[in-house]
This record gives sequence, structure tokens and C-alpha cells, in this order.
Amino acid sequence: MPLPTAPEPAIAAGEDPRAHAAVLHAVYDASMSGGKPPARPRAVIGESWSRVRQAGLQPDADTAEPVLDTVDLEERRTTSGLSEFLDPLMRHLDTLIVDGENILVVADAGGRVLWRNGVNRVLHRADRLGFTEGASWAERSVGTNAIGTALASGRAVQVFSAEHFVRSHHEWTCAGAPIRDPRTGGMLGVIDVSGPAATIHPTTLALVDTVAKLVESGLREAHRARLDELRAVAAPILARSSAPVVAVDSFGWVAALDGIDPRSRIAIPRTPTTGRHHLTALGACDLEPIPGGWLVRIADQGADPGTIRVDLVRGPPPTVRVTGAGGTWVHHPSPRHAQVLELLATHPDGLSAAQLAEKLFGNPGQRITARSEVSRLRKHLGGLLVANPYRFADGVTVSLVAE
Repeated sequence: MPLPTAPEPAIAAGEDPRAHAAVLHAVYDASMSGGKPPARPRAVIGESWSRVRQAGLQPDADTAEPVLDTVDLEERRTTSGLSEFLDPLMRHLDTLIVDGENILVVADAGGRVLWRNGVNRVLHRADRLGFTEGASWAERSVGTNAIGTALASGRAVQVFSAEHFVRSHHEWTCAGAPIRDPRTGGMLGVIDVSGPAATIHPTTLALVDTVAKLVESGLREAHRARLDELRAVAAPILARSSAPVVAVDSFGWVAALDGIDPRSRIAIPRTPTTGRHHLTALGACDLEPIPGGWLVRIADQGADPGTIRVDLVRGPPPTVRVTGAGGTWVHHPSPRHAQVLELLATHPDGLSAAQLAEKLFGNPGQRITARSEVSRLRKHLGGLLVANPYRFADGVTVSLVAE
């Protein structure tokens, strides 16, 4: 297998940044005016300029999208899948911002800036460009830049001075590397280091790319640990099963199986639900939620898939008892999570995040906190709960049981 190609920096080691910037400005001016440039832009930059032009952006236009408000920004942070890696990211790259010339940025898969870190002097300069938390730095919003172009190209990229499409960004340099979700292969976000153009250094790109790969490695380790936990939960259930069955996580990765040919992954619906589904690899199957994933059972075509019964036992301690075709398992929720479950049980049509927040905290404005509570609860109860509005899934019957 060939070794991966190192990312291409915007400037070679030892090259004079001022002379290189002058060439880039000449290339930029000619390209934007329709003249003959003295040299071609790098391939990754030329491809980006083409995409940006097709999107209708202009070099001198202010095309930034509205900045997210505090509530929406916090929700993006919570759902990004990157918050648990924020401290390691900052620690690995703090040498690049400690001298006060650069800022460190983490953006999500849509190019929204979620976090920034740096000294106030440089942060204030970034503010003037609209490079703030909650701002969109996708190519369609602000043209060629390391965040948007890394997402669009799927590779680490450094953008120096006049390689930026929008003229007001020419005083800056930035290096960004995408972070991929090993469970899906899709993008989770981008790590970016940006600063005044004079601070450019060829090694910055390689360092940012290395840290992105370290994050991906951490994601893979965390995923393997969750599969191990799912395997432990599923083992006794599979041992009692009389039909071919496989335990998978919500992405279809196999934790354990019985009576089915070995495989590492099966295709399941993007948003799995309880009940019968036709899966490409296995045919008709009945899906049943278990902690951390799903049981996928080869269906008996002549039998009804049945329903999932959930008993909410008030305790102490509070207990969730779940019974399906695969047997019974229990979970002991926290008092707060037990309160959430009882609210959903007594509101079968569902509750919005604001409604749930009002009932939990007496304040509908705490909907982010309510969403976080449900998100943590769903890690234990899998497909028993669905969103928009929050409620128990179809095919699930719920009973409140006294101690």
C-alpha cells in the first residue's frame, strides 16, 4: 500500500513570503479580471475558485451568512461530536497560538466556527473579517479559505494571502485539516490555524493535519469501546435467541452475531426504528432496540414482529424494564432521566425541547439543557425514543409501574 501523500503547503520552506505574496497577487488580479496570469494557481486553489465562481460569489462582495445566536451555537457545539476532543486539540496546537500571532479554530461539518482560541489582539483582527464564533466559513459563504476548502476538497489545505477568493482576506493565512467520522466516513469538521499572512510557516499545515488524524484515531478507539460495551449487553440476549440475530450499533457496525455469516457491518436505515424492515444483506428483519444499538433478527414471515414493552418503575431506584422478542433488559436512569421518561410517557404525542424544558426546569429557554438530557438518555435507551417532538417511538408501549 503506498504511503499517504503529505499535504501541500502554500509556500515552500525557505521561500520569501513577501516575494511569494507578490506573485500570488499578480495571479489573483489577472484571474479575476480575465487577463493572462503570470502563473497558474495551485490545483486545490484553482478548483476552489471555480466552485466559488459557480456559487456566484464576487471578490469584493460581503457575502457572509448571518452569525448563529448563542442558543443555536451551543446546540451546534453539543451535536458536533467534537466537544469531547476540544481540550486535546487545544493542547496539541497551543504552541502555534502561544506567541500571539495565530488563532486556533474548530469548525463543524457545515463550516460554522464553533470555538476559537487566541490572544485578544489577533481575535479582534479576526472579528473585523467576520471570523467569529457562529459565523459560516463554508466556501459558498466567504469563498476560498482553509475551513471551507478543506471541507469541499476533503483534504488538508493551506491558503496564503491572495489565494483567498475574497480580497479582504488577503492579509491572512490559514491552514485547515478535515476530521472524518470513522463510523460513517463523513465529515465531522475542520481544525484551522489562522493569522496575519506574515506569520505563514510551511510546517503549520503538516502539524494541523497530524492533529486531525490524532482526533480521528481517538474517535476510532471510542467507537471500538462502545462496540465492546454493546457486545457485553447483547451476549446473553443472543445466547437465548432461537433465530439468526445480529447486534449492531446505530451505524450498522456489528458487535455480535449468531446464526449469520460473519461480517463487520450491515446496512440499516439511516434512522432506525422498531419493527420490520427489509435490509439489503439479510432480507426481512425485525429491529429491536437494546442499550447502545439494535438487535437485528431474521424475520419469521408468518409471525407478527410484535411490540416493545417498556415498564417505568418509579423505584427507588428508578428502573426501566424493556421486554421484546429477544427477552428483557433493565436500565437504571438518573432521577432527572426518570423524570424525562415519565413526562414522555404521560405525553404520548410528544414534547418539543422548549415544552420539555418548561416542565423540567420551569423555563422554556433552557431547551439546550433539555436536549442535552435527552441526548444522554438516548445513549442508553437507543431507538426507544425519537425526536421532533421528543416521544416514545412507534411500536413501543409504555406503562408506569409503582415500586
